[in-house]
Amino acid sequence: MDQHQPDNANQNWERQALEHLLLENLKETRKARRWKAVFRILTLIVFVGAILAVFDFHLPGRGMGAEKHTALVTLEGEISSSSMANALDINSSLTAAFENENSAGVVLRINSPGGSPVQAGMMNDEIHRLRKLYPSKPLYVVVEDICASGGYYVAVAGDQILVDKASLVGSIGVIMEGFGFTGLMDKLGVTRRMITAGFNKGMMDPFSKENPQQVEMIKTMIDEIHQQFIAVVKAGRGGRLKETPEMFSGRVWNGEQAIKIGLVDGYGTVESVARDVFKAPDILDYTIKENFAERVAKRFGAEVGAAAGKTLIKAPNLQ
Repeated sequence: MDQHQPDNANQNWERQALEHLLLENLKETRKARRWKAVFRILTLIVFVGAILAVFDFHLPGRGMGAEKHTALVTLEGEISSSSMANALDINSSLTAAFENENSAGVVLRINSPGGSPVQAGMMNDEIHRLRKLYPSKPLYVVVEDICASGGYYVAVAGDQILVDKASLVGSIGVIMEGFGFTGLMDKLGVTRRMITAGFNKGMMDPFSKENPQQVEMIKTMIDEIHQQFIAVVKAGRGGRLKETPEMFSGRVWNGEQAIKIGLVDGYGTVESVARDVFKAPDILDYTIKENFAERVAKRFGAEVGAAAGKTLIKAPNLQ
């Protein structure tokens, strides 16, 4: 009996050690499987999020807002066909906001220094169309930091324009700018060779000397656009406007000054309009956002060409 006890104890120890190793191995295997499952779920979430970001399946506001709410559309940055502040996207956002029967009213939040008179004019026209189509649904404009030039061109189509006392408003004017390199070319001994069919085809070429007749033509053109701008402001503001000699000079006023001369109606924010005017404190954003794929395309494509063009000459701008 005593001779076999050490052997039995030895066997029991080996069995326990083996069972312990197998148990620990099983625990590690289960833990690895759990982490693998978690990793797969996280990978799937990231993948789905990336797909949604790139292809932008969701258009804000559409099919949403089952309860009464305030519809919000944001116009931010320079107004142009190649920026987020373009007429196609802003007008589509406004249309969705007006069409939703549960939107109590629409707030157009503007933070823009201006830009293309064509894009601004298209937005102004669309706002007037929608207001006629939905006469019982008000559209208030809320200005944040700046609503100048083309931004103000859009704003005057609203029922009311509200600002902060320090907001910048106005700049009712038109600008067309470029560069002239002829002096530098003379110093370097560089000669411009340009052949055109049509006397005015090379008008405002930065590498050619200014032609007084062509400069006068440009002035006439931007004066006409300026008069169109003035007419839109007068039609939009009506009797609220208290004209001053500087009103249409391209000057900018702060919010407090703008109230006094009738460029805007008073103070307010998106939240105060939703809560106190529309009586619908829930705010739903209808602004169409630029997706990741569009940003990449612009960064490596269209914006490169636009930047090169702006280096030479700019089209007329409400800025």
